[in-house]
Amino acid sequence: MAAASENSLEHISNDDSRHIAALILARGGSKGIPLKNIKMLAGVPLIGWVIRAALDSGVFHSVWVSTDHDEIERVARAWGAQVHRRSPEVSTDSSSSLDTIREFSRLNPGVDVICNIQATSPCLHPEDLKKAVECITKEGCDSVFSVVRRYPLRWQEVKNEVSQCTEPLNLDPAHRPRRQDWEGELCENGSFYFATKELVEKGLLQGGKMKYFEMKPEYSVDIDIDIDWPVAEQRVLRFGYFGKDKPEVVKLLLCNLSGGLTDGQIYISANGEEMVSINTRDQAGIDMLKKEGVKVILLEKDPIAKALADKLSKRMSCRILQDVDDKLKKVQELMEKKGLEWKEVAYLGNDEPDVKCLELAGLSAVPMDAPTVAHNHAKYICHNAAGHGAVREFAEHILLLKKKAKSQMEQDRICRNTF
Repeated sequence: MAAASENSLEHISNDDSRHIAALILARGGSKGIPLKNIKMLAGVPLIGWVIRAALDSGVFHSVWVSTDHDEIERVARAWGAQVHRRSPEVSTDSSSSLDTIREFSRLNPGVDVICNIQATSPCLHPEDLKKAVECITKEGCDSVFSVVRRYPLRWQEVKNEVSQCTEPLNLDPAHRPRRQDWEGELCENGSFYFATKELVEKGLLQGGKMKYFEMKPEYSVDIDIDIDWPVAEQRVLRFGYFGKDKPEVVKLLLCNLSGGLTDGQIYISANGEEMVSINTRDQAGIDMLKKEGVKVILLEKDPIAKALADKLSKRMSCRILQDVDDKLKKVQELMEKKGLEWKEVAYLGNDEPDVKCLELAGLSAVPMDAPTVAHNHAKYICHNAAGHGAVREFAEHILLLKKKAKSQMEQDRICRNTF
């Protein structure tokens, strides 16, 4: 999860002295999907995708979430945003986005430019925000908004007493255009709207010297109703922004034995033998990682019988470290010994002692049934519980990101060789 100062981001670099704030609206009373703004999408709260992009863009002096809901506030703060607790007057079903933005502007007089980022645009990338803000800071625009180019053939509904007819709006039916023969239309995709404070005070998000910013179609993802969710999840896994760290360099997975590989329960027989239950899917996930050159080490806070530890180590074909009371210290020792950096480490934790490792690791995850304190600091939250496929799921996530990163590197190489 991205962490940032609540007041400023030191890597802002432009000559414009105005305070530029990102504002993400996230009301708790969504009718289409209840609390959709914090519903998990590809292992991350929906709002987490845009908070991470905004923070990592480095162009905002502050990043805010405007909400009326306690749980949304908790998630927003956990992901590094400040919170504007909106008033009841702008939290009703009939309240407009502009009503809330104007309230935020009035309560934060030091903010000069507001970028309203849509919480339901999970494929937003920092680079788009960087380029768009330059229209404000370098070109003197008063407002900039995101669009996507589409190619719809539109017809107008014409009603009369006899029948329902229609007329073409943007085409000649006798000469229907091919996609490649026309430039299409620019449609707002709602991803973001930059506007000066002066415009907002006038009740406008678009006005003055205006400019559009064209986003790639694959980044123009919006979620409104339940049926959008599975499609959006696949798009995010392929085109989403996963943070600054390069996932293709992950070389080591550290995983809790209890509460990660197992469900944390230890069975004791009448003669004192200890037993644990493992899932063959998790074993397969570890094998998948090892085939791709990722080493796996299991960590256990409490000692278990040597015979059981030896059996588990042999069955999973990986090392088990017991009596690990200080997780952070042990992980740092391992990293130093192996010459690794945090961006090369993936970590699957499950509780409060794992928090620091979850924050620092290049990729981190917790099982679905982990406590809230662990959820708040992980970059990925599994759909599966501990001992029931969480390791396999995280392994697939790691390998998917590595594949995606390698594909991008190959594309970059092709582009460099072409030009």
